[in-house]
Amino acid sequence: MRRLLMPVFMAAALLTAGVAPSYGPGGEAARRGANAAGRLAGHVERLEVRVLDVLPHDPQAFTQGLEISGRTLYESTGLVGRSSMRSSPLGGGPTTRVELPAPLFGEGITVVGSTLWQLTWRNGIAVRRDARTLAELRRVPYRDEGWGLCHQRKRDRLVTSNGSSRLTFRDPESLAKTGEVEVTAEGRAVMHLNELECVGDIVYANVLFSDRIMRIDANTGAVTGEIDAAGLLGAEERPRSAVLNGIAAVPGTDQFLLTGKLWPKMFRVTFVPRAWS
Repeated sequence: MRRLLMPVFMAAALLTAGVAPSYGPGGEAARRGANAAGRLAGHVERLEVRVLDVLPHDPQAFTQGLEISGRTLYESTGLVGRSSMRSSPLGGGPTTRVELPAPLFGEGITVVGSTLWQLTWRNGIAVRRDARTLAELRRVPYRDEGWGLCHQRKRDRLVTSNGSSRLTFRDPESLAKTGEVEVTAEGRAVMHLNELECVGDIVYANVLFSDRIMRIDANTGAVTGEIDAAGLLGAEERPRSAVLNGIAAVPGTDQFLLTGKLWPKMFRVTFVPRAWS
């Protein structure tokens, strides 16, 4: 669960970043497809990634949070003394960057209206920022380890992870806990839930120490799909890179950006049925 980064480089391939439909990427069709995948009790659909484009990514970036809002890509990085919050336009352009002073360790992020929340790992605080300038607006107590974070806009609630098998729901203004759910796949708890991405009632979660992404029904905690993202980096890149961590839905599409801690590349992908599942 640790990360670091420099400017976020974006590619002109991401041209379709408008306002996301009410059910997130892919709209109503994506929602129906995700729900159908988990309709059978305990069924987990096996998926893999189809790479559509390869984008440059700062190889010094210990990525902790990744999110697209409108036409802006946001990225949070970790490690004490090297944590930061960054934003850049989709399609390229200058990057806005602010540093988190030691001993803060940057973690998950999400945009809420005109502001942005950035968690910290074990510092006991969350930072609220102006989403345009990234300027710090205030700090609030956060009585948990900060890992992943995303915003369910329709329900107007935050979803957070702490490395366990639980997703915790929080008030988007105060971060007060409002509920939680245990994440299970075929009846077994799924541990090490990390970076999160909310798409309607679905939450996508990186699983630390693996190349897996879980597609979770946030209402029940049931995993409806398991995505195998292995093989994105070449053998020569793996020794200098850390774990997969960073997932951002591309608004108005069924596509996602994926990257990892210290990865030199970012990938624009779709999730498709695994060929041998």
